[in-house]
Amino acid sequence: MTINCKGTLIDLSLPKVMGILNITPDSFFDGGKYKNEFEILSQVEKMLSEGATFIDVGGYSSRPGATHISEDEELKRVVPVVELLLKNFPEIIISVDTFRSKVAKETVVAGAAMINDISGGSIDKNMFPTVAALQVPYILMQMLGTPQNMQQNPIYKDVTKEIISFFAEQIFKLHQLKLNDIIIDVGFGFGKTTAHNFELLKNLSLFKNLDVPILAGISRKSMLYKTLDISVQEALNATTSANTIALLNGANILRVHNVKEAMEAIKIVEQLG
Repeated sequence: MTINCKGTLIDLSLPKVMGILNITPDSFFDGGKYKNEFEILSQVEKMLSEGATFIDVGGYSSRPGATHISEDEELKRVVPVVELLLKNFPEIIISVDTFRSKVAKETVVAGAAMINDISGGSIDKNMFPTVAALQVPYILMQMLGTPQNMQQNPIYKDVTKEIISFFAEQIFKLHQLKLNDIIIDVGFGFGKTTAHNFELLKNLSLFKNLDVPILAGISRKSMLYKTLDISVQEALNATTSANTIALLNGANILRVHNVKEAMEAIKIVEQLG
């Protein structure tokens, strides 16, 4: 199971880690942490040295109830960072976390190699044709509504079946457009109750039937810290536990704030053969 990132073939049969770089003032865990070039480069160097294969750059906060920003503001945040990272780490594989086709196009032109769309193509109808034209790997996530309203009252009859059905439909559309490098993300915390999230984690292996790589983005999510009645800052151990379950259930990529611990989880699970 491989994906092609601008000529670099990445084998996902052995799970990989995606390090999160939020360049937003209000992300739920690390908002406002990386405000200048030194802080950005130091954090990315740390994640790469700890084993991250991908760095996911996000300029639009998608935490529940997040402030909406304009397309121009998102571009202003993200494009210079993509250019900065490529200048300092020429071999880096950058994913850009955006649901806007214009941001996707301009960041790929700037050197990004992958697009991570929390809306799975449901907010910007130009996203699918854009990523198909760009021929970059596309992370297809499921979310109910928008970040502003997704957690108000998420309802499913059968969360696993409905999301599998959503993915099957969206993957078919992307294949029709000749895009084959597709990764799915069930969207833990995006329009789901805690019960929905744990049901999806338990059933993650069922998504392997779609025959595409699976990304698990559970890092420090509220499903973990609220369950344990702890703070987001205290949720690293819970994250490692959840990531281990995700790996055992077939996850190919772990999207995380803490790369070292995710790599350790992968190495332990590998020993099971």
